[in-house]
Amino acid sequence: MTLRVLADSVLSNGAVTADVLAYIPSPSQGVWHIGAFPLRAYALCIILGIVVAIWWGERRWQQRGGQQGAILDVAMFAVPFGLVGGRLYHVATDWQKYFGADGHPIDALKIYQGGLGIWGAVFLGGVGAWIGCRVYRIPLPALGDAIAPPILLAQAIGRLGNYFNQELYGRKTDVPWGLEIYLRFDDQGKLDMMNGVSTGVVDKVVQPTFLYEMIWNLLIVVLLVQIDKRYRIGHGRLFALYVAGYCLGRFFVELLRDDEATKIAGIRINSFTSALVFLAAVAYFIFATKGRETADQLQPSTVSRPWPWQIGALRAAGAKSEAASKAAAAAEAAPKHSAQTKDEMSVAAAESEKSEMAEAETASDKADLTKPENSGNESDTTGDNSTESETSGTEPVKVETSKKDD
Repeated sequence: MTLRVLADSVLSNGAVTADVLAYIPSPSQGVWHIGAFPLRAYALCIILGIVVAIWWGERRWQQRGGQQGAILDVAMFAVPFGLVGGRLYHVATDWQKYFGADGHPIDALKIYQGGLGIWGAVFLGGVGAWIGCRVYRIPLPALGDAIAPPILLAQAIGRLGNYFNQELYGRKTDVPWGLEIYLRFDDQGKLDMMNGVSTGVVDKVVQPTFLYEMIWNLLIVVLLVQIDKRYRIGHGRLFALYVAGYCLGRFFVELLRDDEATKIAGIRINSFTSALVFLAAVAYFIFATKGRETADQLQPSTVSRPWPWQIGALRAAGAKSEAASKAAAAAEAAPKHSAQTKDEMSVAAAESEKSEMAEAETASDKADLTKPENSGNESDTTGDNSTESETSGTEPVKVETSKKDD
């Protein structure tokens, strides 16, 4: 942060105007050239966010009982879809930049210059994740709960890319934490705000909306983690809280921005999107299945899962999942000694079954083992209970057999 020391207060038209103590400086450039290769801070921030989201999401998934590697497998579908969706949303809502009178359609493909709409990224990224979950036969809502905080953390990291690109800022301001926007020029001296290098000339001071959104995202990440630990949120409801929390903050951030954007009735389209998605997320949180999936339910299933339009099957699966969640919660809440008693009862039952099997084997061989030594006629003693009870050699044989079985 650069310090702009307050030297004087100047009277102008009867009003006192004062310079501020400090402003937040923008980076002098957002791209560095290594030979012919351009190294862009925006791309690095996006990549770092994706890596962090996959790493942390994998840990959260395994903590919930999921298999190792599942998040990375699904990410192979979700990440490309998300990037395409984010770019499509940006181009669709700011189409005049690319297809207007002064636009260049080819620039729509230059994703490295910035411009990813989070709404499109989440939507198509969700479609990609759904496809991945169908392929690997794991529940999408549970996976969404595991990756909700990591995704929002990745968004916060991505906002640093907007900072390097000097984009997504707010209206002009004189608050002490205002963001300085510099004029950037290329090697030929032409103005190039995206790829050029700053000369130190401040074009304007604006609201650092990227910073507001980044801080808000980090706060929601902490809140989601704490809620998840305390209330054991599942079945996609934690993901719904992530969406609702982000939309709430984004709605107010949009009110501070004045950069060029598509508007409806004088209101930025992103404000409408934030409000509608917020209501949808809250509705899902209220009406979705309560509780959390068990570890067994997170394993790859051999049974085909219902499609989204199979409402009856989805409800039946949700009811079964809720019952399993309640049973698992009750088992965890049971006293420790109860679990020990159950184990002891199981051991006792096993020993009893073993004893019964041993007695059955003894009974089946009883005829041969109880033959009297002083009898020369086998047919007279076989199956004769009275002779068996009077024979002196019978009991020793029984005792010896019993000892052997034990």
